[in-house]
Amino acid sequence: MPEATELETIYSAVEETARLVDAPCSRERVWPALDTFGKWLDDSHIIFSMGTGDRYRGELAFDFSLPKAAGDPYAAALAGGLLDKVDHPIAGLLPEISDRFTVDAYGVDFGIVGGFRKAVAFFPLAEPQSMKALTELPSIPPALAEHAESFGAAGLDGKVSAIGVDYRSRSWNLYISGLTPEYTRPDAIIPTLRGMGLPEPSEHMLEFIGTSYAMYPTFGWDSTRIERMCFSTRTSDPDLLPARIEPGVGKFAREMPRVGEPSHVYAGTVARGEEFFKLASYYQMSSQVSDRVRPAD
Repeated sequence: MPEATELETIYSAVEETARLVDAPCSRERVWPALDTFGKWLDDSHIIFSMGTGDRYRGELAFDFSLPKAAGDPYAAALAGGLLDKVDHPIAGLLPEISDRFTVDAYGVDFGIVGGFRKAVAFFPLAEPQSMKALTELPSIPPALAEHAESFGAAGLDGKVSAIGVDYRSRSWNLYISGLTPEYTRPDAIIPTLRGMGLPEPSEHMLEFIGTSYAMYPTFGWDSTRIERMCFSTRTSDPDLLPARIEPGVGKFAREMPRVGEPSHVYAGTVARGEEFFKLASYYQMSSQVSDRVRPAD
């Protein structure tokens, strides 16, 4: 368990970063997360994330990795009073995944305003899962089977590196790594998104998608449609395309506190009626946990 002074240092970093995005930060909202998960944070990836547009205005995501030994983050969040029990089948998805597959780390997406939102289970780097295997889980909704064939045709079936579960919105998403330029070039990605019922991206977004190495489709629970598609790229450059078109993103990347060298994950999301960018910047990087924490969609 980190010393109390170390947790105070982390809280101070949260507070300082929140000011960059005009997000209200209070000890009453944030400290329960430090109480619940603090024993793992001395050697954890700690990431601060912000986004553009109304969806993320006034919020800062305080994301962090957890070793496998920490167990199901949802169960810990319940025990720590961070979340009320979710009376919905989605609550059983993560335990079923950990029972059926090898999980090598977990992640938490915690909003300093909205609270505990998402838990992520990461598969071993050498053992990404296939969508076909995931569709065989009793608790997986039929949306995945609906789209698994088209992902497979693009050569992406066996590249699922993680699965995230959002308990508040009753949604879930896959983290698919290993995108190639053949998949992300405009003449390939525009028809793909159109086939998913998503709009054609703007020129800025298309340019960004061309740099991406991973994508995260988000599904609801009761519909087979893909709600939105997020693309991401890892960089040490704070002035990548999203920062150039949204100055607040670049300011965040350059000024947020950090321990060690700068590292950022930029993400662009295409959804019905909107598109937006996100930036996840590392405050601290773990020496133990595989570096695969991604920005929430």
